[in-house]
This record gives sequence, structure tokens and C-alpha cells, in this order.
Amino acid sequence: MRWSLIGLAAFGAAALWLWGFGGAQDVMRMAASAQRDVQNAMAAALRGLRAGDAGALASLWALCFAYGFVHAAGPGHGKLVIGGYGAGTRVPARRLAGLALAASLAQAATAVVLVYTAVLVLGWGRAQMTAVADEVLAPVSYAMIAAVGLWLVWRGLRLLRPRHDHTHHGHDAVCATCGHAHAPTPEQAAGVRSLRDAVAIIASIAIRPCTGALFLLILTWRFGLDWAGIVGAFVMGLGTASITVLVAFAAVGLRESTLKLVGNAAVGRTLAWGQILAGGIVATLALQLVIRSL
Repeated sequence: MRWSLIGLAAFGAAALWLWGFGGAQDVMRMAASAQRDVQNAMAAALRGLRAGDAGALASLWALCFAYGFVHAAGPGHGKLVIGGYGAGTRVPARRLAGLALAASLAQAATAVVLVYTAVLVLGWGRAQMTAVADEVLAPVSYAMIAAVGLWLVWRGLRLLRPRHDHTHHGHDAVCATCGHAHAPTPEQAAGVRSLRDAVAIIASIAIRPCTGALFLLILTWRFGLDWAGIVGAFVMGLGTASITVLVAFAAVGLRESTLKLVGNAAVGRTLAWGQILAGGIVATLALQLVIRSL
């Protein structure tokens, strides 16, 4: 119980610092500076690889992983979706971690498809691809994330909605009069692990490729080192996943700690309210990102 309360307090303090006192902006500035440094190192590794330097390929891929890690360390949309979904939905930790990994790798695949479609079919350069990623795909991604948040809110409200008009006593029990439950059972509140959920989560994250992956893929294409860039993009995705997977486990831990505090009798309603709260936070923050990106 004590550790559950400490975990909840720590989460609340971190959220307050990030979104209430400008901490998110500070973290984003530090992450952006680190990303620039890693990009410069990647460019140097690519020059060494082109010149045939021993160890240049291993250095490049190590830098790709580091870039993905640093990129994910700042406040971002992938962690927002995974964290919000895990906090409000009783999905198993391993399954949520799998979704986080799949979304990161799908984001790398989006970068590969965008770059090679752009350079081979449309004849675009880096500036045009980056503009599409930042000015078109980013707002679309944030809007999809907001839709996921609203979807969680709607589903939580549905679970709380009374199904009959007559008087009923007890929150999670079956009514003796009509034989139906008038509040969500834990099983009902947890029954949200469908393929549709997975597709919505992965698509909302993956639709916007990482700008570092675009940078890498364009350089390797120009140097004639396509395979090194494609592999590097997916290594970068693994670096990103190393953070989002941790977020997945943290969200599940926070959720289960909260459920222990309320007891078994109120698990169903708590999960329903958890979906409403998590969905509302996700939708609000995502809509802010949409406004900033326009």
C-alpha cells in the first residue's frame, strides 16, 4: 500500500512538473540538442563507412540506437499513447510492451517508405520530406492520438452508463430483479484488447516518421549505402522502443497499484473512470500538439 501511494505521488509530481511548470519544454530542448550531436556523429560514421573504415558500420548502428533512445527520452506522442492506454485499460504489461515495440518499428517502416517513395517516384529532397513529416504527417498523427483519447473517454462512459431504470444496490453485483449488472465488472472493463485497439495505437504513432530516420535514410541513399540506412532506421526504432516499453510497464504498474488501493469491489468502476481520465489527458495534450503543429 505504501509503495502504491509513493508511486502515485511520484507520477503526479512528474506530470505536474512536465505539463504545469514547463518541464516538458526543458526536456525537449535538451533532447533536441543531444539529437543534433548524434546526427553529426552519424554523418561522420557514414563518411567513414563510405571510405571503408573498419568499425564504421558498428559505430553507425550504435549511434542509430542512441538517437532513438534520446529521441524517445523527451516528451512525445508515442509515450503519450502507450502510457495513456496502459493506465486506463487493463491490458497485460507484456502485451502493451509488444504494442510499444511494434509501433516503434512501424514508425521506422514509415520512414523507409516515405523516403524511397519520395526520392525514387517523386524526386523530392530532404527539405520536402521533412516538411511533409512536420507539416502534414505530424498534425495527422496528433489528431489520431486525440481520437484515441476521445475513444477511451467514450468507452469509459459506456461502461458507467446504467442499463435499467429501476433501483439497484451494489456497484459490481448482478441485479436480483433483472439479472443484469448495473456497473462494469472487471472483465467488462478489461475487455479492450482487440486487434482494433492494436491497429489504432500503432497507426497513431507510426504515421509520423522520426526526422532522424529521414536524415539517415537520405544520406545513405545519396552515398549508395541504402541497406545500412534501412537497417539503421530499424535499429533507431529499437532505441525508441527501449523507452516506450519502459513507459508501458510503468503505466501498468501505476494502474495495478491504483486498483489495489480501491479494492476488488470497485475495480470495474475504477477501470472505467481510469479510461475516462487517461483518455481525457491524452486527448487534451494531443489537441495542444495539433494546435502547435499548425
